Amino acid sequence: MLKRFDSETYFDQPEARLSPAVRRKPFGDTLRKAPRTRLFGLELMVSTRAHVADELVAMAKAGECATVQFINAHCVNVAQSNRTYREVLDRADFLLPDGSGMAIAARLAGTALGENLNGTDLFPELCRSAAECGQSIFLLGGKPGIAAAAAQAMQERYPALNVAGTRHGYWNTSEEDRVVAEINASGAAIVLVGLGVPTQEIWIDRIRDRLMARVVMGVGGLFDYYSGSIPRAPAALRKLGCEWIWRLAQEPRRLFVRYVLGNPLFLTAAAIHAWHARDLSGRASLALKHGVDRVAAALALLLLAPLFLLVGVAIRLEDGGPVFFRQTRIGANGRPFRMWKFRSMVIDAEARLAAIRERSERDDTCFKMKRDPRVTRVGAALRRLSLDELPQLINIFAGDMSVVGPRPALPREVVGYQPDARARLLGKPGLTCTWQVGGRADIPFEQQVELDVRYLRSRSMLADLALILRTVPAVITARGAY
Repeated sequence: MLKRFDSETYFDQPEARLSPAVRRKPFGDTLRKAPRTRLFGLELMVSTRAHVADELVAMAKAGECATVQFINAHCVNVAQSNRTYREVLDRADFLLPDGSGMAIAARLAGTALGENLNGTDLFPELCRSAAECGQSIFLLGGKPGIAAAAAQAMQERYPALNVAGTRHGYWNTSEEDRVVAEINASGAAIVLVGLGVPTQEIWIDRIRDRLMARVVMGVGGLFDYYSGSIPRAPAALRKLGCEWIWRLAQEPRRLFVRYVLGNPLFLTAAAIHAWHARDLSGRASLALKHGVDRVAAALALLLLAPLFLLVGVAIRLEDGGPVFFRQTRIGANGRPFRMWKFRSMVIDAEARLAAIRERSERDDTCFKMKRDPRVTRVGAALRRLSLDELPQLINIFAGDMSVVGPRPALPREVVGYQPDARARLLGKPGLTCTWQVGGRADIPFEQQVELDVRYLRSRSMLADLALILRTVPAVITARGAY
C-alpha cells in the first residue's frame, strides 16, 4: 500500500529546520516592489493572477530564485497551532492570498487585498506564461497518475508547454534523495508541489536549497481538478465565494473538519485580527474616556458654580477687568481651539511679554517666571491653588480637551517643537497630566515631552484615575505652580 509522505513527524527534529539565512535564496526585484498587505502577521501579495504568473515565469527565465506559498483560511488555522509551519511561511519569498475567507478577513481589517490569487486559478495562467516563455514545469503530488493527467490537460490547452516531468506524492523518507534527483534531472525551471497543507510547505522548506529549479510553490490539491478526478464548482458558485460548499459536498468525510469546524474558527480569528488591526479596543477606550470626560465636566460645572461666582467677583473687584481669559491653544492633531481660564494677569499681559521674555527661567520653548510681574494678587492666589484652570471644564465639555492629557501648548511653542515633541499633539490636551502631578513647571521641557508621549502610548482609564487622585496632593503642595 502506498504511503503518503508525512512531514509532520519527519521534520519535527530541530536539526531539520535550517535558519532563514541558509534557507532563503536571492531573487530579483520583479515582484519585490509589488504592493503587499499584512493579515494575521503575514505579508500577502496584492496583485492579479496574470501579473503574478508572468512575473514568476520571468524570474525563472532570468535565473532568479523564489519560494511561493498560498495562504487561505485553512492555512491560517493550521499556522495558529503548528509553529514549524508558521516559521516556514515566514521564510517564504512570496505569500499569495487564496480564497474568499482571506477576502473577508481583509475587509474586516479594512485593508485592500487585490485579486484572489488562489492556486487553482493561477495554475493555467502560469502554464500559459511558461509556454510563451519556454520555461519547463514539473508537477509533484497527488495519487499515481493524477499529476500526469493534469499535465496532459494543460498541454492540450497550451501545446507549447514543456512539462519536464511528473511524479505522484507518495514515497518513503529513504526515497527523498531520489525524488530530488529526479526533479533536478528534469531541468524544470518551475516546480509545483501538491502534497497538501502543511506537508508541502514544510517539505519545500526542507529541501529547497537542494532543488535546482528557480521557482518552487506549494499548490495543494489542484492537480485533482485539472486531472478530472474531482469536478470543480460551477463558475457562478465560485464567483459567490462559496466553492468550499461544493468541495465539502464532493468530499464530506475528508473536509468536514476543515470547513464545518475550521470556517467558524477562522472567522473568529479574522474578527480578532480586525479588532486589533483597526485598533477598535483603543477607539472604544477613547470613546469611553471622552464620554466620561464630558459627563464629569458637566457635573463639576454644576457643583462648582458657587466657586466660579466667588472667583469672578474677586477678579472684578481687583482691577475691574474681565473675569475670563481666552487664548488660542493647539489641541489634538494640531487643531487650534480657544482655551478658557480665570484671568490671573493684568489686562495687557500679552503686550508686556516682549519686555520680560529674556528673563524666562525656562528654555526657549515656553516662557515661565516664578515671580512674573504681570500676575495680579488674586491671580497669584488662583495659580497657587490651580483654580485659574477650572474654566477649562468648559473646554472639556465642548470636546476640545480631556480631564487627563498633555497640557495644551501655545502656537508659538508648537512652531519651535522638535519632531519628537510633536508626538504630544496625538491626543487631546488635558486639565492635568503626568508631569503636572510630579512637579509642574519645575520639570524640564524635554522631560515633560517624554512623560506626555509615554502617557499617550499607554493611556487607560485606570491610569487616568490614578493621575486624577495624584492631582489633589499636587495642588495642595503647589510644587512648580507659578
